Amino acid sequence: MHVYGVRDVEKLLGLPRSTIRALIAAGFVTPARGPRRAWLFSFQDLIVLRTAQALTEAKVPARRITRSVRELRRHLPETMPLSGLSISAVADRVVVRERNGRWQAESGQYVLEFEGDPADGSLSVIERSDARGAGEDSPSWFDRGTALEASDAQSAMEAYAQAIAADPACLDAYVNLGRLLHETGRLVEAEHTYRKALQICGDDALLHFNLGVLLDDMDRFIPAMAAYEAALAVDPSLADCHYNLALLCERLARPKEAIRHMARYRALVATAPG
Repeated sequence: MHVYGVRDVEKLLGLPRSTIRALIAAGFVTPARGPRRAWLFSFQDLIVLRTAQALTEAKVPARRITRSVRELRRHLPETMPLSGLSISAVADRVVVRERNGRWQAESGQYVLEFEGDPADGSLSVIERSDARGAGEDSPSWFDRGTALEASDAQSAMEAYAQAIAADPACLDAYVNLGRLLHETGRLVEAEHTYRKALQICGDDALLHFNLGVLLDDMDRFIPAMAAYEAALAVDPSLADCHYNLALLCERLARPKEAIRHMARYRALVATAPG
């Protein structure tokens, strides 16, 4: 297995040594030690380092970055595939596509493309965040939707619907479509979208949370509480979920539960990075 020193990483990825040290200190990679305790990085380390840095620049919370890169590392090949890699970072998810298929049927706004072969000193990184030149597959429809959200919500929703039609398991398209339907007052459609996503994609904390917010706004308090609790069953560290549950419990005259959730919210906020 080919290994890379710090200078190799600086050259190949364009990361300053201070950033490399910070990413190591954060636990995103654990390089081996060589002569004189010099750091030695694997191919997987290079990909994880670059992805972690991109997610950091996108202001993704450290906890979510750690979870994403841990899953990414489990599936990375030991050497650079000839087809290259396309790595998409969406919130706390990382989607990897190769010429022969995708590891996960999702796509995102922030795309990193790695081309070349580190073994011969060539590894180029291309970053893009817009939908220009998009085709007609699910990732391209998703990119088009994110690009349209600020200027044309209706067209963005249509693009997300197309992304789902092309890939019925495109979780992030459901999340964004449901949110826009909610924001534009189409509450029944938003609920249908979230419930369909949960049926097809399985339990997801963000889906449950967004459904809870929607039901809360519809004054359906008991179903909203159930949705929030389902979100916490998937991810107990969702601070906003604890906060919303505290307010909901107070409204439903459940003071002990309200105090418990507010205390948990404050503890999570106090320990949150940054």
